[in-house]
Amino acid sequence: MTIDALLMAAGTGTRFGAPVPKQYLPLLGRPVIRHAAEALLRGGLVRRVLPVVAEGEQDRVATLLAGLPVLPPVVGGATRADSVRNGLEALAADPPAMVLVHDAARPVVPEGAIAGLVAALAAAPGAIPAQPVSDTLKRGTGGRILETVPREGLFRAQTPQAFRFDALLAAHRAGDGNATDDAALLEAAGLTVALVPGSESNVKITWPEDLVRVEAHLAARLIPRMGTGFDVHRLVEGRPLILCGVTVPHPLGLSGHSDADVGIHALCDAIYGALAEGDIGRWFPPSEAEWKDADSARFLRHAAGRIAVRGGVLANADVTLICERPKIAPHAEAMRARLAELLGVAVGAVSVKATTSERLGFTGRGEGIAAQAAAVVLVPPSEV
Repeated sequence: MTIDALLMAAGTGTRFGAPVPKQYLPLLGRPVIRHAAEALLRGGLVRRVLPVVAEGEQDRVATLLAGLPVLPPVVGGATRADSVRNGLEALAADPPAMVLVHDAARPVVPEGAIAGLVAALAAAPGAIPAQPVSDTLKRGTGGRILETVPREGLFRAQTPQAFRFDALLAAHRAGDGNATDDAALLEAAGLTVALVPGSESNVKITWPEDLVRVEAHLAARLIPRMGTGFDVHRLVEGRPLILCGVTVPHPLGLSGHSDADVGIHALCDAIYGALAEGDIGRWFPPSEAEWKDADSARFLRHAAGRIAVRGGVLANADVTLICERPKIAPHAEAMRARLAELLGVAVGAVSVKATTSERLGFTGRGEGIAAQAAAVVLVPPSEV
């Protein structure tokens, strides 16, 4: 039994009011669409995901979903039904037994939801998750109530919706392209569509407050991991002094295989330590010529990428530079901004400060600069 999933991302999300479609907005450090794709793939039931996107968004989506078992995106149509049909036709060359259709703006697929839908397909050609309507419903116009609508037997449909592939493809080929819900096509053809319990956590992001609600739900499940880092480099002539990504005026620079940015190196080690993924030398060995005089910004971007791969988010980072000279305070804000940019977080999540060693030791004698760093990373329970 094979299961593929269509990830519907061709909409523009105009109701949300953001400068980009809502499926591309950041959610705990990763775009909403990536959360949705990962949620579909979690548990191993789904073989592969096919994104259906707006014209011109293929490269963007391919980049956002890099590293996941996804097929090259296909372009959607003028309506949602057209978009789903385009996706189904793309799968038809190697069709699955079952197909899921899921909104890219739904980043949470509750645990067990896909298994429940698949089980329901044993007795029906289609199945959808749905929540009973609990609020009193009113029909109105012009700001006035016309009538109260009985809520008995009413449900709020959610996704992913599950179908036997052949049945859904046939329904779309026979349809007029105006259906806003795939289950409605099977209903129109007289086919049974099963209802399985939905979940309040399965939120479709439509308004800004939806994003806040989903972020709070996901953040509550994350577990903090802390890491520390420490690095030292010697001061020498003939090298620029680069600290926390900022070139600082000084007659001496730091010696090292790369640009010897002691602040970034310590911070990378703190992040790798929080993830239990070794240290900077594991990822960028000083014995390899590729990293000769390398910009340490590459290292920090990699560390940030490892957080994303693990499904985590950086809560905060703190770097302390230890030296007598130069004075760090005049450059601290620029350093914070640069580190935040490289990490893809708000400046408020990054601290840079300095201290001296009271003229003791190699830092006190001006022979070198040391740095220590701490980082707190929040990761899902599955990554602990």
